[in-house]
Amino acid sequence: MELWDVYDINRTKKDRTWVRGKELGPGDFHLIIHVCIFNSNEQMLIQQRQSFKEGWPNLWDLTAGGSAIAGDTSQAAAERELHEEIGLKVDFKHIRPHFTINFEYGFDDFYLIQKDVEIHTLTLQYEEVQNVKWASKEEILKLIKNEEFLPYYESLIHLLFDSRDKRGTIQG
Repeated sequence: MELWDVYDINRTKKDRTWVRGKELGPGDFHLIIHVCIFNSNEQMLIQQRQSFKEGWPNLWDLTAGGSAIAGDTSQAAAERELHEEIGLKVDFKHIRPHFTINFEYGFDDFYLIQKDVEIHTLTLQYEEVQNVKWASKEEILKLIKNEEFLPYYESLIHLLFDSRDKRGTIQG
């Protein structure tokens, strides 16, 4: 049984938890994180979900992601998920998400990390990940079109690539 912290609409943690899989109550939200690793060749490290994984089996996805468990900060969840899923250690203590997207049931934090990683050094979590590879924005968009990648909005993929080495909304 996995427990998640419950947040209010202002992202203030409530004094209770929620059991994964149960329906959230009105005004209750939870926290999800995504980590996107980009290399110096303007490619994103993507993972292929296991064939037996519930929800989107065999499809390609962003580098790593998942729900924050009870007691996690956003940074702790990002660090844990990245290490669990692909064996990559990054210290998130002083890293803020590049942006947050609100969805019906919570908050989705996106971390964009510039790091050249040798794929052969990664340790894939058998229960979740069957493969990883580097992919350009165009390759990811083609995978989405061919229904081989999670059906993210095309505009999100553009935003991830366009924001990978920038902060804020103003050029300069």
